[in-house]
Amino acid sequence: MKNRLFCLISYLIFLQSCQQPQEPIEETFRPVDLVYPLLDAANSRWFFFSSATRPFGMVNLSPDNQIDGAWGTGYRYDTDTIKGFSHIHAWQMSGVSVMPIAFEDSASSYVSDYFSHFSHDAETVEPGYHQVHLSRFGVDVELTATHRVGMHRYTFPENKETGILFNLAGMLGPSEIINGELTQINDRTLRGQVTNSPTSRRPKPITVYFQVQVDRDIQSLIAVEGEANKILTFGSGVDKPVLMKVSISYTSPENAALNMEKELPGWDFDAAVAETQAVWNESLARIKVEGGTEEQQRRFYTDLWKALQGRRTISDVNGAYPDNTGGEFRIGQLPLDDAGKPKFRHFNSDSFWGAQWTISVLWGLVYPEIMEEFANSFVQYYKDGGLIPRGPSGGNYTYVMTGASSTPFFVAAYQKGIRGFDIDLAYEGLKKNHMPGGMMSKSGYEHNTDLGGNVEDYISLGYVPYPNPRGRFGGHEQGAGQTLEYSYQDWTLAQLATSLGKTADADYFLSRSSHYKNLYDPESTWIRPKDVDGNWLNPFDPYDYGKGYVEANGAQFTWFVPHDLPGLAELMGGKERAVEKLNQQFEESEVLGFTSGTSHAVETNPEYRRIPINYGNQPSMQTAFIFNYLDRPDLTQYWSKKVVNRAFSALTPQLGFNGDEDQGLMGSLSVLMKLGLFQMNAGTEENPQYELGSPTFDKATIKLHPGYYPGGTFTIEAENNGPESYYIQQQQLNGEDIQGFGIRHGDIVQGGILKLKMGQEPKK
Repeated sequence: MKNRLFCLISYLIFLQSCQQPQEPIEETFRPVDLVYPLLDAANSRWFFFSSATRPFGMVNLSPDNQIDGAWGTGYRYDTDTIKGFSHIHAWQMSGVSVMPIAFEDSASSYVSDYFSHFSHDAETVEPGYHQVHLSRFGVDVELTATHRVGMHRYTFPENKETGILFNLAGMLGPSEIINGELTQINDRTLRGQVTNSPTSRRPKPITVYFQVQVDRDIQSLIAVEGEANKILTFGSGVDKPVLMKVSISYTSPENAALNMEKELPGWDFDAAVAETQAVWNESLARIKVEGGTEEQQRRFYTDLWKALQGRRTISDVNGAYPDNTGGEFRIGQLPLDDAGKPKFRHFNSDSFWGAQWTISVLWGLVYPEIMEEFANSFVQYYKDGGLIPRGPSGGNYTYVMTGASSTPFFVAAYQKGIRGFDIDLAYEGLKKNHMPGGMMSKSGYEHNTDLGGNVEDYISLGYVPYPNPRGRFGGHEQGAGQTLEYSYQDWTLAQLATSLGKTADADYFLSRSSHYKNLYDPESTWIRPKDVDGNWLNPFDPYDYGKGYVEANGAQFTWFVPHDLPGLAELMGGKERAVEKLNQQFEESEVLGFTSGTSHAVETNPEYRRIPINYGNQPSMQTAFIFNYLDRPDLTQYWSKKVVNRAFSALTPQLGFNGDEDQGLMGSLSVLMKLGLFQMNAGTEENPQYELGSPTFDKATIKLHPGYYPGGTFTIEAENNGPESYYIQQQQLNGEDIQGFGIRHGDIVQGGILKLKMGQEPKK
């Protein structure tokens, strides 16, 4: 690994167009050095792994070991072959794959035969940097990136012909790449484009335009008849490393060139690495943890690093962006500030399904400017296409997953004072999503109809029937799960309506939020699917995966009532019975480590699908904190720490999140649980409450963003903390005893110190 200079001034260039904390980061605190990018890399999917990228970067440059399909592709730690280095690893998008080669024969023979073995022994992976040796060609590869530009440094062997191959066709992760072009503009510049074909999730194509610059003259650009790939060559005897920059745009070749001009005009590779790592360091240093083991700290900052990526930028440096929400593709323009810079970025994003317990809570407290930026981006989708999305890709609506999962995100932002977006327009779009024709009318990936979500029966019958009496129109047509989601999301919209003085709307959606009760079966004591005639699903097995429940079984999904847990407990015969039921589920789930295997891909296997609680997927990741609402905070403290220790503490390529790490969701959850903070309803009520769990570290200091919160820092100190010290004995905020199991947002953002005295026995 080459010497790299750490550039202090670069933290100022963090996320473009975002307000940043004004207090500089202390030089000696570099959490970026603790991040372990190889976490769970053996179970990677296309958009999971990251190395050469910035937070939410358009470019996410890294090696690809597998390239066919969205699942099991990208960087896969246990595969010993590299098949290219791609610049785009995004939700349903890929593109611009390159491969340096060194050879003694004809370059044309490598156009379709260019894979190379590699060894982890000759590899370095850090946030913002990746180095690896290609054993077949004897080439050392180093990668880094700005927000929209990938930078490469290749050290070729002496006395061999040298070149770089551009993969312009075929499967590349989730997309088939078509219409590839690469043209030489001058001695050192090329221009190209590739198109991502439509997928079952992203229904329209999206073209990637790219510009390439190298730091020396190109000898030739070789094309072979019948082959789409091309190779640029430099000749032999290259006496120093070759540098290459690749910038991308989803709007035009001119904007690809502009992105490079504005972000990376120079050629100092080491400075680019230092700047990118400084950006990461500023982000990660918003939380400083002390105590615990080094491994625990490394895992914490790796989780936090994961929480700030996956969801990718699609707008250019000038604010141009691809709009695929209408009948025809168009280039949109984001609003500009007085200096002519975009007020926010536009994003590509997997679903916000499960975000109410994860990124919504973490971003709202620690990264409010990011939450505001995403809110603005999603309002822009509404302006363009008439719907607030729940997971867009390539400017497309994808209708990924179910329900109106963006609603809690917007409501939480507003209730926490993050209001730098058009709230009236946002409310208009959110309300539309809860009515026929909106997002609640569509099931997973339902592009051309509005029938799979069946919000109409939810409104008229008080539940979504299972099976759908209308037929099959999309994925996840699971009536019981949909009913519980809609009920919760209706409650959150009612909170926003109340805050905005929309009393009639508030009453209407609040009444709908009790619809979950219509599926509680007192005989079985579970939420149980009903058909359109009101008949219970029969035979019924609460542990049978997917029979009426979205990516879960009935035992897991029954507890999906974050807005009315006392009401659910009452249906179950009271809080004591609810506690007994849930505690038994935890005891049974502990045997399997609280998850359905080590990856999302195996959770439907017979040995895993029947687990009562699964912290490897979103529907039951809130369950440890339910005990707080059942008058048993001691069990929240006990089980939340148990879950952290078993499910979110590994630090290996083979283990990590034990399930579906959807673009920061699991990373955020892990961070929150280790801080001992949680929000059951996503913080969507007025002056939201953070519930307390059992913190991992002796001390955690959160730097509050001065543009949103006045308090400077908020610190959590855990006295007498340790592996067996599950229980809070005493809790004080700024020296005053506090009662209950939580602390209000308004108190946290004023700053101060929360002191927790921990013990090994429950507080009497």
